[in-house]
Amino acid sequence: MLSSAAFEENRSAEYAQQADTSVCVRVLLLPKFENGEMTGDFPGEAQYYYEHYCRGGEEYTVAGGYQNHKLYVKDGVALYVTGCGKVNAVLSLCAVLNDKRFDFSDTLFMSIGCAGSCYETTVMGDVFVITAAVDYDLGHHADARELTGNRRETWFHNPIYDSTARSILHRPLTDKVYDLVKDTSLQTTPKTQALMAAVCRQTGRALRQPQVLQGTTVSGDNYWKGRYDHGNAVLMTNVYNTPHPYVCAEMEDVAIAATLGRIGKLHRLIILRASVNLDIFTDGMTPETLWGTQAGAAFDSDDGAESADIFATAMRNHFCVGKKIIDAVLHGEL
Repeated sequence: MLSSAAFEENRSAEYAQQADTSVCVRVLLLPKFENGEMTGDFPGEAQYYYEHYCRGGEEYTVAGGYQNHKLYVKDGVALYVTGCGKVNAVLSLCAVLNDKRFDFSDTLFMSIGCAGSCYETTVMGDVFVITAAVDYDLGHHADARELTGNRRETWFHNPIYDSTARSILHRPLTDKVYDLVKDTSLQTTPKTQALMAAVCRQTGRALRQPQVLQGTTVSGDNYWKGRYDHGNAVLMTNVYNTPHPYVCAEMEDVAIAATLGRIGKLHRLIILRASVNLDIFTDGMTPETLWGTQAGAAFDSDDGAESADIFATAMRNHFCVGKKIIDAVLHGEL
């Protein structure tokens, strides 16, 4: 039987050998879904990144990963489609991180994808450099029909969850990234601009072109929409005292941030989201017409009611911003 000292010596040697033989990952891209194939059809969250950085590289099956998904690796950039929702995102991330074939000791982690966004301050097509993530689900939620006073928010804070319900990203990194990408030119479409013009008239603000913004994201496994939950999202960001206001809602990022925080890598996380719809019902939509027939539940074309025709354009906007970040890492500038 080995002594404790000998065991530690052997283990250190094993780790050193793994480091010598493992594939160094400079950037790990974490989209949540892809439409159809990885290339050549209507894009999801991964396609533009896969085509530019990972096509023609190595493909790896990851033990414990999302069913039938591969880790794509080429020239220091890796991409893994995690699956949607907090559980899928965390399990996929942990499976990738635990694969000893790869060295993540100096990796920039990029959670990338689409989002719904704040109807009061954003336009569809915006891209967000996220500075904080909060959990929509932790706390207490009431049905609006049960409220007895004038309160409109249906979420109630419970501080017992605070250590998990909020993650503040590393400000020096997020600020440096924002300065790098804030002037990126973004595109829109006439149909989307017409929808946004109507929303802007309702909110009394001027219509503008899409921009790169900083802000807080609200992550929930519940795919919500509507004025009550918009109010909840604003309230959550205020209660958790995030550095920037609420800008968007999605289904994974607070869990990814918490996971990386547990292993001391939160300071190497960038969250980048693009707006493909708004957080309220617009253009005559109702919950029944949008979700009752599943007419707006998918983003696999630009024909859906919920996203006008912005989805592919927003994903291109996202890639134009994300490419600047990835290239800066590969050139030693981040």
